Amino acid sequence: MFNKKNKNNKISNHLQRDVIKIAGKTIFINPFLYMRRVDENTNRWFRELGQISENQTSSNRNRFFPELDWNDLSQEEKLIKDATVEMFIKTIDIINTFHPQLNSEQLLEVERKIVNTKKIAFEKWVKKSFAKKARIELNEKRKYQRDKAIRNWKEWLSLKNTNQAFLPIIVVILIAAFVGWSLGISKNSCNPYFEQDLDRLI
Repeated sequence: MFNKKNKNNKISNHLQRDVIKIAGKTIFINPFLYMRRVDENTNRWFRELGQISENQTSSNRNRFFPELDWNDLSQEEKLIKDATVEMFIKTIDIINTFHPQLNSEQLLEVERKIVNTKKIAFEKWVKKSFAKKARIELNEKRKYQRDKAIRNWKEWLSLKNTNQAFLPIIVVILIAAFVGWSLGISKNSCNPYFEQDLDRLI
């Protein structure tokens, strides 16, 4: 009973962080809470990074990260921050679509809460998304290299010169195996210890 109460409290706390009440209306600031209510194309647009132009992203850097000096960031850090800016822009766009009645002041209030509460969460999501994309690309690259190697082997084996070279090699291997087997049999048949063992059995 106590565990269930704690679980409910955690869910309630999460929901409180994910909503803002303006003019008596509850507005979700967690964009993923809208994903069940959008079509597949919008869902893909939101989840796939790089859907917003670089100009739009760079022009909104100071809007969402006023504390940063972008010149001090590494290229990897810039990519993560830019993708986080993209998440902010998309989130505000989705909220504006679902709540068209909000005026500019109310939207600004929503934006402030998103920036204050979702910055770390968005950055974590972006990092996971980049890591997943890198894994997929690596798997695709390995699969391509594997398929290419198999294709090259098949092409090489299908060549006329390869087939002509394989025949004498196979014949030599078979002859060597037969000679080795014959020598082994003849050696055992001439082995006195082998004959003594037979005499004992008799």
